[in-house]
Amino acid sequence: MPISRNKSLAAGALLAATAFTGLAARADDDFVIYEPYVTQGQSEVEFRGHHQGDGDPTLGGERAYEISVAHAFTDWWKPEIYVATYEREPGGANTFDGREFENTFQLTDQGEYWADFGFLGSYEYKSQPGETSVLEFGPLIEKQSGRIQQRLNLIWEKQLGGGADRKYEVRGDYLATYSFTSALAPGFEAYYRPADSSHQIGPALYGEIASSRGNEFEYSTALIFGINKGAPNRTFVLRMEYEFN
Repeated sequence: MPISRNKSLAAGALLAATAFTGLAARADDDFVIYEPYVTQGQSEVEFRGHHQGDGDPTLGGERAYEISVAHAFTDWWKPEIYVATYEREPGGANTFDGREFENTFQLTDQGEYWADFGFLGSYEYKSQPGETSVLEFGPLIEKQSGRIQQRLNLIWEKQLGGGADRKYEVRGDYLATYSFTSALAPGFEAYYRPADSSHQIGPALYGEIASSRGNEFEYSTALIFGINKGAPNRTFVLRMEYEFN
């Protein structure tokens, strides 16, 4: 089904207006690289988690877990609600961190241009004292070349509320995979986070398993290594998603 051109132009204008508004502060630690696609009528339940390991006690031992639900109401818009977000700071205990309302907008039909384009916009409410809520937005880009898939996210982040930093943060996330089968696609992920002086890269494995009813289970896992002093030595990432109509 074709994408609404009015919505594509509106989201494109929003991207152009915001892409040059600012630079750095503190980057998000979310280990996910979003796809730009929306399938109308599809619902999703998703789990994401990561664990950091490092000899430095200020970096090692961090954990985070998220559970979300989503439904695509149109062929260009998919809202998603994170119903539970938990985080464990190094040396601390697991705490409820807040909730998030996230939106994926598909801007172009798949295969229409040299790459496929989408846009992410989200609002994250922080429940912990002293933390500020966060607005995130940015383009989602994907390119399929035979069995090779590449995906790039460029995400800007702005703190909101009292005590919020006036600057914008930016991060870049990239993945490349080679699909032997739909259930087995090895590759690598890379994360560029200048606001944290944290840059990471490592092997990843993606796959999806479809049922006879057309529903799908998707998984991905990665072992990400720090490549500079500001990044943790290693981060294990696990993501699971069930999609159904």
